[in-house]
Amino acid sequence: MKHTYTITGMSCNGCRTKVEKALNALASVTATVTLDPPIATITSSKTIAISVLQDALTAVGDYSIQSVQATLPLSEAPLENQGSCCSTAKTSKPKADFSSKIAPGKYYCPMFCEGDKVYDQPGDCPVCGMDLVSMKPTNPEENKTYTDLMRKMKIALIFTLPIFIIAMTTMLPNTPLVQIMPIKSWDWVQFLLSLPVVFYAAWMFFERAWKSVLTANLNMFTLIGIGSGAAFLFSVFGLFFPDAFPAEFKTQTGTVPLYFEATTVILTLVLLGQLLEARAHSRTSGAIKELMKLAPTQATLVVDGVDKVVSIASIKKGDWLRVKPGEKIPVDGKITQGKSTIDASMVTGEPIPVDKSVGDSVVAGTINGNQSFVMVAQKIGSETLLSQIVQMVTDASRSRAPIQKLADRIAKYFVPTVVGVSVLAFLVWAKYGPEPHALIYGFINAVAVLIIACPCALGLATPMSVMVGVGKGAQSGVLIKNAEALEVMDQVDVLITDKTGTITEGKPSVEKVFATNNQEADLLQKIASLNQYSEHPLAQAVVAFAQAKKLSLTDVADFEAVSGKGVTGTVANKKVALGNKKLMQQVHALVSEDIEQKIIAEQKLGKTVSYIAVDQVVLGYVAITDAIKNTSAAAIKELMRQGIEVIMLTGDNENTAKSVANELQLTSFIAGCLPEDKRDEIKRLQAQGKIVAMAGDGINDAPALAQANVGIAMGTGTDVAIESAKITLVKGDLQGIVKAKKLSHGVMKNIRQNLFFAFFYNVLGIPIAAGVLYPFFGLLLSPMIAALAMSFSSVSVIANALRLRKMHL
Repeated sequence: MKHTYTITGMSCNGCRTKVEKALNALASVTATVTLDPPIATITSSKTIAISVLQDALTAVGDYSIQSVQATLPLSEAPLENQGSCCSTAKTSKPKADFSSKIAPGKYYCPMFCEGDKVYDQPGDCPVCGMDLVSMKPTNPEENKTYTDLMRKMKIALIFTLPIFIIAMTTMLPNTPLVQIMPIKSWDWVQFLLSLPVVFYAAWMFFERAWKSVLTANLNMFTLIGIGSGAAFLFSVFGLFFPDAFPAEFKTQTGTVPLYFEATTVILTLVLLGQLLEARAHSRTSGAIKELMKLAPTQATLVVDGVDKVVSIASIKKGDWLRVKPGEKIPVDGKITQGKSTIDASMVTGEPIPVDKSVGDSVVAGTINGNQSFVMVAQKIGSETLLSQIVQMVTDASRSRAPIQKLADRIAKYFVPTVVGVSVLAFLVWAKYGPEPHALIYGFINAVAVLIIACPCALGLATPMSVMVGVGKGAQSGVLIKNAEALEVMDQVDVLITDKTGTITEGKPSVEKVFATNNQEADLLQKIASLNQYSEHPLAQAVVAFAQAKKLSLTDVADFEAVSGKGVTGTVANKKVALGNKKLMQQVHALVSEDIEQKIIAEQKLGKTVSYIAVDQVVLGYVAITDAIKNTSAAAIKELMRQGIEVIMLTGDNENTAKSVANELQLTSFIAGCLPEDKRDEIKRLQAQGKIVAMAGDGINDAPALAQANVGIAMGTGTDVAIESAKITLVKGDLQGIVKAKKLSHGVMKNIRQNLFFAFFYNVLGIPIAAGVLYPFFGLLLSPMIAALAMSFSSVSVIANALRLRKMHL
């Protein structure tokens, strides 16, 4: 037995692991726990009382458990025992409330230091110190962060520029400033001007540095705080207590050199880097914002023939809505009156408008052409395709690619190493530096090392590219569920693809029904009645064919969908079976040689043929055609050109599969596959070291999609297939896989470039800041130049990641 529960109290991946371990410790229980959403799926051989589960969780922490039914509205509670879970049976499952995941008041670290952990209040990440980012792309808090930083940046500039000018001017011979006041007085002016910069505009950096030391989570702000703080305190003591310093720290005129200009310039440059990052995060979520803008705020409700403008929030399922020329379609549904041309480019990524008429589905956010039509609302709010796209993109942009672990491991040891190098640089200069200023040289170079080594760029390298790449994919109709899928997709060398609905249109039509007794209408009525309970495309084609012939459907008893084989049931007291040869063998149906030969002939023409058995005797067959998508051949050719092995696995027969494979010039295919056969073939390839992607659209593809390294679902397919996949193609054709492959390659290349930029500046900058060039060229790196180089490394990473927005897919 399998049951689903919601868990409250989990805040991080450590909590998730603790809860999962506690549940699995119970006898006869196998539990899988996810953090987002906080769900526990428990499989057990006997019923486990919820009080027992609660006791197990209470023993390990402040966690609580409830059944999903208890936490869902009645209309969303999962329905159990509603038919079969086979490939052709209709299923019912709870819809996720996507809007709750991006609710205002939730914030996350852009560096993902604690995985998917979120916070209720804005502030700083306790690990890396970065500003927490709002989970809702359009939340005003996102702009508030940028606005606050901009205000502080202006304050910093207003006070830093005069300090810089004073410091530089007083270094000139015969400076006019000395004619106004003595240098000692100008030093006091610099001190006073530095106070707003240090204690207001940049005070957050020192707070973060202090917090990083208290929590032992050393980060970029540790280096900034120590470096700039040391320079400022040195200058303050030098100003107030110059006689306390030894002669080595004084200039030839007997004064202590002050670094107020270095302190304020460093802090202002770091503040500039933070400002640019805040702006970049806003720009990287631009694709999500553009998608959210697609949803209109109002719709025209038709009530008793009268049009009434209402808010989108008030629309209910079953409402009739009028969509006028040029308007955005408000919710997902079907056209009931009229026809038009729909521009779906912002959702599917395809620029060519599509003709829609009565019975055709339309989705929220797409734009109506020049005709009016009436539609019935079928999916509203978070259930619409647009809402799910937005949520999928939001989740993916927040996820971590495996390559991020490399940056995390480096950053963990990087800061302590830099502090050690800084101390070593001071000691070496203090001992071997030129007298009488050896200590001053040591101090300056130690500060420069701390400043230039800031690992901000290292932390940004992966998240920035993932955020931009996921957004770019969404604009092109390629929805990435998480960053791992992007990384693995770049390594894929085998593509397994289903046939129906993936390579073919998935819109089969009945070409003919053959009956040995010439009673085609009677056979058609029986199989159409049987298929009315199935959502399989072939079944729907049979039902539509019967309805077109004005045949009435009758009740069916003992309906059963046999996964990968077909359907059975009792119609008019006759046991009817419709499906492939495996099903005929299972029900022990007799097949005459004449019918067998006729079926083989149809199959060799590329048609899908289902046997029709009545009371264990095959009395005929139905021949169905399903056109190959016009993009399939070109997409497969391009993938094979890139060195990817393409294999078609289909539940169809050998003859039909071979006909399709020949047309597409596919050298590898396997026919007659059951769902478990597809899954097992993927396992076999993975055992050989292959990285496998699986493309499919049906419920029967779900096991294979989940088993593959990367599951790719057609957006035109079933909910189960989409849920099982890591990538969803909105338009639902193989050309989207070409786009996904190109996108993944581009993103991973961009990440490697970013990591190079981060390492290049640090590896090159730290030795220079420490003074290795001084013995050879007499060159030293000012802390101000170090701060500029540090900021430039972050800017380089941001600018490089934003290039992905212009990638052509």
